[in-house]
Amino acid sequence: MSSEQTTPEQTTPGRVALVTGANKGIGRAIAEYLRDHGYRVAGTYRSGEVPDGVLGVQCDITDAAQVDEAFGQVEQQLGPVEVLVANAGITKDGLLMRMDEDDFTSVIDTNLTGTWRVVKRATRAMMKQRFGRIVLISSVVALLGSPGQVNYAASKAALVGMARSISRELGTRNITCNVVAPGFIETDMTAVLPEDTIKGYQARIPAGRLGQSAEVAQAVAFLAGADYITGAVIPVDGGLGMGH
Repeated sequence: MSSEQTTPEQTTPGRVALVTGANKGIGRAIAEYLRDHGYRVAGTYRSGEVPDGVLGVQCDITDAAQVDEAFGQVEQQLGPVEVLVANAGITKDGLLMRMDEDDFTSVIDTNLTGTWRVVKRATRAMMKQRFGRIVLISSVVALLGSPGQVNYAASKAALVGMARSISRELGTRNITCNVVAPGFIETDMTAVLPEDTIKGYQARIPAGRLGQSAEVAQAVAFLAGADYITGAVIPVDGGLGMGH
């Protein structure tokens, strides 16, 4: 690897990292970035494929048995998970008055309870090793709010309380837990939006553009290599959510 590719977060090459939802979008970019910076990376997916050079493990994080089995596969093939990036999530948008209970609970079960499941399973080995780096992927809407996303915003806001409670509970074991809150990021989902909608987003963002998945990955990698940052919320949103 050339010196131009070496970055400050590459403090301990070879650590085992698990990224949930690594088959597309932000999760895929995170898995690729960590792989390219010396981590041994595994990624969960429900459909599709993970990037080359990443150990793919099929897993639905709403199923505790599948979560346990996925970690078992990673531990067997790569070793105990040292860096966990809890990225997998879903949306079921709709106005409050039209949102049924399943739309709400299914988002909570995946984005919040699913994250709890993978974090709990990961900390089993982290506690024994007295080392762990946990990064939870939230969203700018967690603190900013968004009409039609009561369920999604609630699930993502709760990750802040989760991370800070974990930080206080496990900090003395050299386990950190932080949150990355992306804003509007260019993905397959935004690629199909009308141009006027994209311009509307850009007008609200001080940076004047949408973000790139790689920029989120850089923040995640920084936290994976940071020893004295925990309980923090790192926005990657071009300034959209500043002050929250």
